[in-house]
Amino acid sequence: MGLLDGWTVCPRCATELIDGNENARTCPGCGSNYWGNSAPAVQGLLVRNGRVLLGKRRFPPRQGYWDLPGGFLEEGELPEDGLRREFIEETGLTITPVEFLGGVVDPYDHYFVLGLTYVVEGAGEPMPHDDVEELRWFMPEEIPAEMAFPSQNTVLAHWARRVSAG
Repeated sequence: MGLLDGWTVCPRCATELIDGNENARTCPGCGSNYWGNSAPAVQGLLVRNGRVLLGKRRFPPRQGYWDLPGGFLEEGELPEDGLRREFIEETGLTITPVEFLGGVVDPYDHYFVLGLTYVVEGAGEPMPHDDVEELRWFMPEEIPAEMAFPSQNTVLAHWARRVSAG
């Protein structure tokens, strides 16, 4: 599984690509280089009254699984700005990132994602929009056993430990 799997010709000039290694391709025609980097994304934990907000995915991959609100960064977009944009798109809420929890790498369809996780604050009643089918608040003991992406179980277990520790 890799972003460049199946790449045989340059998308700029249609010359056959040369394999640099499993994560790189070079075009001898125009000199372009392509790398199989993890795609940058953001996700946020919005917590109220001891419950965290999760969204059910409307589309593949992992359609129907619960997910943390968030998504891919646009080119040149700062992570905090992308997180604000994604929350508005998916929940209708304006949020403020308050704590960076860390980065994780997850498989996503046929490539990998570097997900940056934040604790966020926001007021108002969330409504599902965009690629979210349903939004629901979960207590730590109600978190689904299998989230949309493997690292989310780890992130949510960390949050649940923080809640129980006070």
